[in-house]
Amino acid sequence: MTDSVLSIRNIYKSFGTNRIINGLSIDIYRGEFITLLGESGCGKTTTLRLVAGLESLDSGSIVLDGFDVSGKPPDKRNVNTVFQNYALFPHMNVFDNIAYGPKVQGITKHDLKSKVLGMLELVKMTGYEKRMPGQLSGGQRQRVAIARALINKPLILLLDEPLGALDQKLRQHMQQELKSIQAQAGVTFVYVTHDQDEALNMSDRIGVMREGQFVQVGTPREIYEEPKDMFVAGFVGERNLVEVGVLEHTELNTVVHMGGNKVLARRNVGIEKGSKAFAAILADKAVFVEGNRDNAIPGIVVSASYNGSHVKTVVEVYKGIEISVVEYGRTDLPGCGAGVWVYVEAGDVVLLQN
Repeated sequence: MTDSVLSIRNIYKSFGTNRIINGLSIDIYRGEFITLLGESGCGKTTTLRLVAGLESLDSGSIVLDGFDVSGKPPDKRNVNTVFQNYALFPHMNVFDNIAYGPKVQGITKHDLKSKVLGMLELVKMTGYEKRMPGQLSGGQRQRVAIARALINKPLILLLDEPLGALDQKLRQHMQQELKSIQAQAGVTFVYVTHDQDEALNMSDRIGVMREGQFVQVGTPREIYEEPKDMFVAGFVGERNLVEVGVLEHTELNTVVHMGGNKVLARRNVGIEKGSKAFAAILADKAVFVEGNRDNAIPGIVVSASYNGSHVKTVVEVYKGIEISVVEYGRTDLPGCGAGVWVYVEAGDVVLLQN
């Protein structure tokens, strides 16, 4: 993707003495699904509101489709927003809620009906035209809110945690529905969430935010498997962070000392020989093996729990240091106190420093 539809350049925003956005920059591409992911208070929603024109910038610029809209009011920006509470008009039926924007723009009655029916088909709500919002489920209200936003053909649809009020099963279903709607509509989606599963499941790219800045922007696979710093490593995925000593760099790997064991890690010559680092190891990349072998670490099972789709085992590999192992498809539980060997591929041991 190289066609930028939104360029955010070095923007700042404070409320009183509290700085929320701190020099944030990013290019968002036409037709992509990008998610702003981070903890509460990191600036995700404020960024969305700045793009929508619902908040004003302190400094920096927001360029939409080649035009600087930094000082423009919301109605002069070709973006629409879907909020967590959906904000449907309670006195209007589904048809009239979706038709509201085009009606204001003066579209003909024939064209209006055609457009609304097309939106209903897109969001799989055909036949619900006469229902009132109070007669709809949470997922149905969300679809109506999306249809009402998309019918105006925005360049960008901004979505502020729209699945937050739904139960877990419906959230998982709606994640796939949202991605499908976005692909069919061909509209750029900018999605805000603190839920990493939502971000990983739906996004073309993820921007992980912290203290009003992006700490890493990349594909879901890059964010999950190749964290750039300790914050991303600790925030995305279930990951073991084990302090190690760096022994040497070879042509292919970096050799580290983990407890009483030498372990091969992904090569990182930016970390000096003799220094301390952290080995970041995803719990689902660690596996049990029979007996000693290269990159296998001995340990004692501390606990094991069955979680439906997987078994999670916690192993003490040396005093006070534990590694979690997640095995999908396993149903039996390892016995507490059992001696085991935990193996990790060198490429799955990512070295980071604070």
